[in-house]
Amino acid sequence: MEMNPADGQFLGMVGVNVWSFIGLNASALFSAFVASIAGTAGGLILIGLMALVFPPALLIPVHTIVQLGAAVSLGTSRWRYMLWDKLPPFVVGTVIGATIGGQIFIGLSESVLLFILGVSILSLSWVPKLAQFGPEKGRFVLVGFVVTFLGVFISATGTLLAAFTAPAAPDRRNHIAMVGMLMSIVHIAKLIAFGLLGVSFGSYVPLIATMIVMSFLGTWVGKHAMDRIPERVFRTGFQVLLTLLGFRLVWLAADASFNLN
Repeated sequence: MEMNPADGQFLGMVGVNVWSFIGLNASALFSAFVASIAGTAGGLILIGLMALVFPPALLIPVHTIVQLGAAVSLGTSRWRYMLWDKLPPFVVGTVIGATIGGQIFIGLSESVLLFILGVSILSLSWVPKLAQFGPEKGRFVLVGFVVTFLGVFISATGTLLAAFTAPAAPDRRNHIAMVGMLMSIVHIAKLIAFGLLGVSFGSYVPLIATMIVMSFLGTWVGKHAMDRIPERVFRTGFQVLLTLLGFRLVWLAADASFNLN
């Protein structure tokens, strides 16, 4: 369902009625809960549900702001476990990715980007040595670039980042802290790029604010649930989840190209 003035105008937000407002906030809560347990998938879940309300021009920027709140809550909830040496090279790649991505924001096919993202996730989850190529600093520069560049177009790239951080993290808490902190950097860079492009979403501040609050709540609940999950169970479940999400993205890419439905 694309945004339509006839759908409602709750709190002055065109296309958002009371029920979609409640539904989107519930989605933010659930997606943050999932991300807090698995370290991934929350952004993909949320953008799929937000796409039912927002048109593409607003979907990516609004999703980015909400996910920034979710990423900050995720990273700060595990800040003691952050591997800080990974941050500087990642920031370098992020700045380059946002700069180039912002320049060609309208020029690339969504189906191609979804295919690249899906195949990358599948490859990294089943051939983990691919996520450990080359010197570590250079690797995180490249990861920062790719995750941010793709994120400008399809937003939910945390799953790709997670495929890289998991092998580098000795403990699931390190993994989740890195995903939260590094995705915070990615979302900030994207928002700067969108701001320079003149994207405006001020009328949706009430929805964005409440969804961020729900994200913090979902992260808090998920943190306490995750502490009870054994490491082996987490790693197995994480790989299964990445595999399903990877195949889902490849399917979406094929459907966009060949209209399979």
